[in-house]
Amino acid sequence: MFLDNSKVTVSGTKEALDNATVSGSVSHFDFVKLNTILAPYQPYFGENAPYDAKEMDAAKQTIFNFIKQNPTSYIAPLAVIRYTQLSDDVSIADQLFNSLDPVVRTTDMGKYIGQQIADNKHNGVGAVLEDFSQPDTSGKMVSLSSLRGMYVLVDFWASWCRPCRQENPNVVANFKKFKDKNFTVLGVSLDKAKPAWLEAISQDGLTWSHVSDLQGWANAVAAQFKIQSIPQNFLIGPDGKVIAKNLRGPALERKLQQLLK
Repeated sequence: MFLDNSKVTVSGTKEALDNATVSGSVSHFDFVKLNTILAPYQPYFGENAPYDAKEMDAAKQTIFNFIKQNPTSYIAPLAVIRYTQLSDDVSIADQLFNSLDPVVRTTDMGKYIGQQIADNKHNGVGAVLEDFSQPDTSGKMVSLSSLRGMYVLVDFWASWCRPCRQENPNVVANFKKFKDKNFTVLGVSLDKAKPAWLEAISQDGLTWSHVSDLQGWANAVAAQFKIQSIPQNFLIGPDGKVIAKNLRGPALERKLQQLLK
């Protein structure tokens, strides 16, 4: 529910508040309008969304049009968020954000989006991923640059992260499928306890290289790449440039299939 400095009326019952109607709020009206025009594309916003290039392009164009038509709406920053869920092109997200009214950009949501875009520009798609080195499970230093010449999925995870552990079978399946086609994975763990880290690697069958400084959320590489939630990943090419970010579920296999035919 989005409220603004208006006389707002909420009609409904406490037992079914999610079905209540809101009137008098221009912001909430815009929110409903955005949700309504995106309703046909809702399946493509999920974690393991199906892939349909035509439908996803149509959804992005719908969001693009909404933002361009409503630059003074306080819902427009939310539309920018929705756009970034479908596209890794941070340049377009930046263009859309900067097209918003300055007052909208300085709201809490606007500031949040601005910071997210700034962070995504750092090591964004097309940029060479910054090098790093951390100890592996035996204490030997391993650098990202030592894998130059290969396609590498730099995977940020932790033994205590349930979504990470749920995603691991997918990463394992893709590693097995493409490891003989110049592809590998480099796991960067945000663990603190080494025994738990090693046990998770063994339990989940993660047979690629793993590094960590065992500092949890204070992991130096996570700080370097501004990682604030996990799982997250970067797929880089043999030249070290970022090809895609946060590929999970079927999206990871699709991208690797395109690259490693």
